[in-house]
Formats: sequence, C-alpha cells, structure tokens
Amino acid sequence: MTLRVAIEGVSFWASRLPGWDIAQAVIRGEQAPPEAPSARPAPTLLAPTERRRAPDTVAVALEVAGRACEASGRKPSDLPSVFASTHGDTAISDYMCATLAGTPTLISPIKFHNSVHNAAAGYWSIGTGSLAPYTAISASQYTFAAGLLEAATQVVCEHRPVLYVVFDIESKGPLATVAASRGLFGAALVLAPPAQQQRTLILTTETVSSLDPTVARSAAAPLVADNAMAPCLPLFEVLAYSSPRTVRMCLSRSTALNVQVN
Repeated sequence: MTLRVAIEGVSFWASRLPGWDIAQAVIRGEQAPPEAPSARPAPTLLAPTERRRAPDTVAVALEVAGRACEASGRKPSDLPSVFASTHGDTAISDYMCATLAGTPTLISPIKFHNSVHNAAAGYWSIGTGSLAPYTAISASQYTFAAGLLEAATQVVCEHRPVLYVVFDIESKGPLATVAASRGLFGAALVLAPPAQQQRTLILTTETVSSLDPTVARSAAAPLVADNAMAPCLPLFEVLAYSSPRTVRMCLSRSTALNVQVN
C-alpha cells in the first residue's frame, strides 16, 4: 500500500533545540546548539492559570501543534488530529502509583485528570474550540511510525488535512527502568492531500517481516537520542533541507521506519 500526502507545516521543540528554526540550523550544521537547555514552552492557547498547572506533556504538545498550524496557514479548529506519545505522562503516573500505595486519599483530582493518554489531545480540542475528531496513539518504540501511518491514512481516506503531533517527556521513578526517556521533546506536522509544488511524503508499507530503521546522523541526534520519541528525527533531518521534493518512507509489518530522499 502506498500513501501520498503533502507536508504543509512543520514544527519542532526540544530542550536543547527550542524551535524549528534552531533545529534546522543545527541539523544543517549552520550553528551550534544552545549551551543551556531551555525552560519548557508556555503555549498561549491556554489561559494563564491552566498554563501554569498543565503538565509537561500538554505544554510541549500544544506548543508544537500550534506552531505547525501557524506554519501551514491552517485554522487549528478545522483540523482533525492524531496525537502520539510512547509513554504518555510517566511523571504523573509515577506520582499516582506512589500516592495510591502510600496515602490514597490524598490523590490529586487534577493529576488524575491529566494522567490519561489523550490529555494533550483533549486540551488542544478544548483550547482551539475544535469539534474535529482526534486520535491518541501509543505503539511502544514504533509509536512515531504508527501515528504517522494513521495520520496519512486519514488524509487519504477523508481527503482533508490532518495535524500530527508527537511528544515524550522525562520518565520518573521506578517506571523509568522499564519506560526509559529523558528530556522534553515534541514535533508536529500538518499533512494534506498533495498539490503541485508541495513537498510530498510517500509512505510505502512493505510486506517484509523486518526493516532496518534509519539512523539519525546530524548534530541534533545526540540532543534527543535519549528521548523515547527520538525515532522521528531522521524524517526531520530530511525536512530541514529545502531541496528534496519527495521523501519516501517505508514501513515494515512491525512499523519500523526507513527514510529515503528522491
């Protein structure tokens, strides 16, 4: 099966690469990454009170979602969306497990509210006033590829643009030993039915049982390598260069991802 979609908007945020402009420059070798990590983003979509109490997952997801829509020129409330996270909010999950084990009557309703895997998607839907459908996905180490396939399939089947958002945060507590992830990282794409002169992404699902995933090789790679969403970086390395018009991505049955530039 082959899916062809256009890439209309790109965004990126990591602690050492706080924005797509900086990330592109580092990937292309035009500048060194910032020495110190940046504070987490503060998406203006949320009211000040909500912004302060929103968890890191929501903060980074809404930041990249908004930037991708801005880059595409699309109205956020019009777009169906797919949100993908490998582990969700492990910091809140660790808090809830510890609290339930020790003092269960002191569990925070707000923490519980933010613990669900679709919390970021829900905040986005409410903040933008969107009635469009959203999907929340997790597929272990194949989360990025599985979510990308879902978003592209929706574009092709529904003949409309789709926002695709990925994010993962620092794992906390005992969960970090089985769900490892470091740093704060998010990225987003606005995908749409292809038109002339647009950069095109071609997804080809292969019938082979295994596929060697593409390895990130730019100076940005070590800055996000320990984050659970690092498998998305090879695609963004390609997108950092303006010349390629077509990016072909092969997905095996296990949804391992391989990037080729045509």
